[in-house]
Amino acid sequence: MSEQDRPLRVVVADDHPVYREGLAMVLGSLPGVDVVGEASDGIEAVRLAGLLSPDVVLMDLSMPGMGGVEATRAIAAEHPGVAVLVLSMHEGADSVVAALRAGARGYVVKGATKDEIARAMHEVASGGAVFGGPVAQQVLLRVQDSPRPARRGAEAFPDLTDRELEVLDLVAGGLSNAAIGSRLHLSDKTVRNVVSNAVAKIGASDRTDAILLARRAGLGEPVSRP
Repeated sequence: MSEQDRPLRVVVADDHPVYREGLAMVLGSLPGVDVVGEASDGIEAVRLAGLLSPDVVLMDLSMPGMGGVEATRAIAAEHPGVAVLVLSMHEGADSVVAALRAGARGYVVKGATKDEIARAMHEVASGGAVFGGPVAQQVLLRVQDSPRPARRGAEAFPDLTDRELEVLDLVAGGLSNAAIGSRLHLSDKTVRNVVSNAVAKIGASDRTDAILLARRAGLGEPVSRP
């Protein structure tokens, strides 16, 4: 079975057992979705991300102990091939931006339908980014109001992990995803996820915008192809 044909592997993280179990059951009944694990807090979500290697962790933000933002940051740093899709009641721009800066690839409110959630999971798993309903407008407004980075290197992008900064530097230097993967010994899927994480975290609208911001910050010296 090819990677495109296999079911989407999903971990559901939410501290409310009735909601979590119900959501896992509903999503698991959908064609092309395999719920491989459930987590009741952020620590368990991070553990399952490493143990089960899911395509997507569907992450609640408000959980005891390690919350969803901290768990998202840990997964983005330790398991960059795993996409985090936040599912939460929190619709404020602060929550959205915090999740994005932590490495989330998308944000869907709990009022979304199962089909909307499924589409969002497939989108982030393939390297895209998704923002549901009014959240999208709030993120756009917050990004537009944010000052553009003017510092160099890591100081310009303090929210990026070392890997994300390394990949952004190569993107700004003109390398394709395939070339970056070859240089850093990463899979194509992992490179797509890291690039998308970096683009979202620095507030870029797309890859081209990210290149412009990165070069303004001093990244992207021309690099030789492998």
